[in-house]
Amino acid sequence: MKIAIASDHAGYPLKAALAAYLETLGHEVADLGTNSPDVPVDYPDFAAKAAREVLAGRALRAIVVCGSGVGACVAANKLKGIRAGLCHDTYSAHQGVEHDDMNVLCLGARIIGPAPAFEIAAAFLGASFSGEDRHKRRLKKIEDLERGA
Repeated sequence: MKIAIASDHAGYPLKAALAAYLETLGHEVADLGTNSPDVPVDYPDFAAKAAREVLAGRALRAIVVCGSGVGACVAANKLKGIRAGLCHDTYSAHQGVEHDDMNVLCLGARIIGPAPAFEIAAAFLGASFSGEDRHKRRLKKIEDLERGA
């Protein structure tokens, strides 16, 4: 699967470890930066970069990492068509895809370490949207909200 991955400076070490791990699982990883933990950058810029890759069809899903994961999640969800979720457990990661068709995973590098992040990312990438009527109905309501209805 083609995955876009990005982070701010706080998320850089975890992003780098995640990118390497995902490649060992056979995923094609597009690392969109940042490229250093030492140069402060703004998380909305990198959350938007990753989300736009999904919207453009250049990546099937994206993972964004910042200090807490909250800012990246808020920023990514501002783009119409993005369903980003902040997940620090495997259940939320796979259930978010299965029920909510989540397409961006947000992680907090100051909240979790590499081992749980690897498990969470694998759960996110291994899940598929169920397509059940109840979930389609709910997604339609989210799309209506995006249109201002």
